[in-house]
Formats: sequence, C-alpha cells, structure tokens
Amino acid sequence: MSGLEPFGARLRRAMDERGPLCVGIDPHASLLAEWGLNDDVTGLERFSRTVVEAVADRVAVLKPQSAFFERFGSRGVAVLEKSVAEARAAGALVVMDAKRGDIGSTMAAYAESFLHKDAPLFSDALTVSPYLGYGSLSPAVALARENGAGLFVLALTSNPEGGEVQHAVRSDGRNVGATMLAHLAAENTGEEPLGSFGAVVGATLGDLSTYELDINGPLLAPGIGAQGATPADLPGVFGAAVRNVVPNVSRGVLRHGPDAVALRDAAERFAEEIRHAVTPS
Repeated sequence: MSGLEPFGARLRRAMDERGPLCVGIDPHASLLAEWGLNDDVTGLERFSRTVVEAVADRVAVLKPQSAFFERFGSRGVAVLEKSVAEARAAGALVVMDAKRGDIGSTMAAYAESFLHKDAPLFSDALTVSPYLGYGSLSPAVALARENGAGLFVLALTSNPEGGEVQHAVRSDGRNVGATMLAHLAAENTGEEPLGSFGAVVGATLGDLSTYELDINGPLLAPGIGAQGATPADLPGVFGAAVRNVVPNVSRGVLRHGPDAVALRDAAERFAEEIRHAVTPS
C-alpha cells in the first residue's frame, strides 16, 4: 500500500478547504503564443511553471493535459514530471488528463505509468476511456485502489461526437453513459466521505435529471468558461450531486497569463463563484 489516504477522501477535504475548482494546464500552441512564448520546450516549461507557481497552493485540483507535453518528446515529458511533482508538493491534487484506455497488459502498463506510487508521473487520479468495455479498466481500478489514487471515467462528455457512443441504448434499455455511471456507483459503494472513482460529465449538457449522477464519487465537469457554461449553471445540470462536482476551467484562467497575479486572481474568482453556486443557501 502507498500509505496515502484514498483519493476520494483527499479530494473531499481539498474541495472543502480550497473550493472545488480544477484548473487545467493546457499549453497548446495558440495559448503559448498569447503568452508571448515560443512553441518549444522552453516555452512549455515557462508556461507550466508559471501556472503551478501561481495557483497550486490555493486550488483543489490541477489537471495537466499530457498530449500538450508529449508532443515535445522526452523533454516535454520531463517538464510534465516536474510540473506534477511541484503541484503536488504545493498541496494541489493532480488529475492527469491522458484518457488512456486499452486491454490486458497494455492497460496495466498505462496504469503503472500514472497510478503507481513510484512512477515518475504518479498522479492523484487519471482520466480513462472505458469504450473497450468497462471491465478493460480493471488493472487501473486495482492499482488505483492499491496506491490511494483515483480514476475519472469518460461517461457523458460534452463533445458532440460523444453521443453516438454514450447515448447508444443497450439491450437492457439503459444507454452506455448511464451504464458507466452505474459501474462507478458500484465501485464507490460504502466509501466515506467520497469514493475515488469518478465520472467525466460535461457542464454544458443541460438537464441531466434522467441520469443517476449520485455515484458517491466525484464528477469532473469540463465546460466552464470558454465552452459556454457558467458556475451558476451547475445546480441545474447536476442537481443533488452538485456538491461532488469538480468543475474544470482551463482557458478561462489561463488566458490571464503570463502574469502570475492575474492568473491567481482569475482562479480565485472562479473558485468563489463555484463555491457560491454549489453551496446550499
């Protein structure tokens, strides 16, 4: 065992203490250019370091998108490793947005890369794709449990293309997205104060009252800010499960860089708006 508390317990405490905001670290080329940085490893490192130093000591979660680091090869991955370590050292939980999904030994290797306590890229949680069948995630589920980590499983995503898979109806009459939520609820049975196995559910999807979102686990909710959703929309989308929502904001915060104070102020504004929106009056 890793000695870490389960991810769900650590996340619940971080959300209660710091607010439930997750800030994405998405150093794509256009954003580097907006910051006046070159689209190279030096620019990548400057961008990532600035974000971590500005907000890792005050937000609950940071979510680096691994693809924007991997595109620079081994030097980019080295920047990612350093960013993960420094964010965690500052008290933020790190959700690695890698959306891994495969079968058997390959899925086990992906899990080892991000969920083993001794891995250079060890993260508090990992985003995964279940569309080779939920059971294909078993190696990641097992290793996450062993190391006090968590998973966020793609369930009801906000991209328009997702519907052709997630809304497909099974022979039992339940659609695929609802099936993923049911699997996660089973993983989290009996966990307190919060299970470690969450779902990715878009904040832009409107009324989701036909879905059982109370999975006793966290709901990572992209779509706040640049994609059009606002903190005030969260109760209407997530209903009674809103207290377990981790809203993700990327460009809405990152566009305020490279000034660290402006980044910090933007993150704190979003965190306060979200806290106000999800706290019962």
